[in-house]
Amino acid sequence: MKKYAHELYKRKDLLFCLVTSGLKAQHSNSFLGYFWWLLDPLLGILIYYFIVVVVFHRGGEDYGMSLVIGMMVWRWLSSTLNSASKSIVAQAGIITQVYLPKLIFPIGATLTHLFHFGFGLLVIAFFLVFFAIVPGTALLWLPYITLIQLLFLMALASLIAYICVFAHDLDNIVNHLLRIWFFGSPVIWREEMIPRGGRWLLAINPMTHFLAGYRNILMHQTRPDYLALLYIGFLSILVITFMVYYYSHHEHKIIKVL
Repeated sequence: MKKYAHELYKRKDLLFCLVTSGLKAQHSNSFLGYFWWLLDPLLGILIYYFIVVVVFHRGGEDYGMSLVIGMMVWRWLSSTLNSASKSIVAQAGIITQVYLPKLIFPIGATLTHLFHFGFGLLVIAFFLVFFAIVPGTALLWLPYITLIQLLFLMALASLIAYICVFAHDLDNIVNHLLRIWFFGSPVIWREEMIPRGGRWLLAINPMTHFLAGYRNILMHQTRPDYLALLYIGFLSILVITFMVYYYSHHEHKIIKVL
């Protein structure tokens, strides 16, 4: 495993190329190009705001800002996992010709969407100004929660990418599972809407802690639940370590399938 990890480090130039090419490829053939990174989430926010506030008259006073943060954080997760599910299969032509540590592809997909999330933070910053919300010193926690979510996504991406090589249909199932996860997380609705008897479902959902953490930092000027986030980060590191070990011993099977 140590040798495999060293091989990943040696390929850092390739990782950089994967990230930059991924950033250039998305929307490269569209008329609006990179502007879609800002416009696409804005359209989603407007749709859900219209449905919840205008149609159903729900949401509350600060629902607009809460929705913006929820959608940006969720978009980072969903886009990362969707890309990761195809990350190895999409590079079949290269993988079958040249030896490369296969784990580098889901890692590349994860880092690519980290940059996309940077554009999402610009959207959040715009709405903070629009709603006249000034984050306090709690903003210093932002790199912490972002790092924990990055580790969490890297752990899931490496797992999903490997499984999708052997179960191509899982790519379609991932979209449905993400949709269930979306509506099962407090992205467009508030945690208070869940009866007390069902709160344990929120407690075991990592997205609950990420969403609450970002909202506490940016809207309420309070620190996130750093212990819960630390626990998620620790489990993520364990999964990543296991996946490095698993890839190092089993990734030769990928060549046979591809």
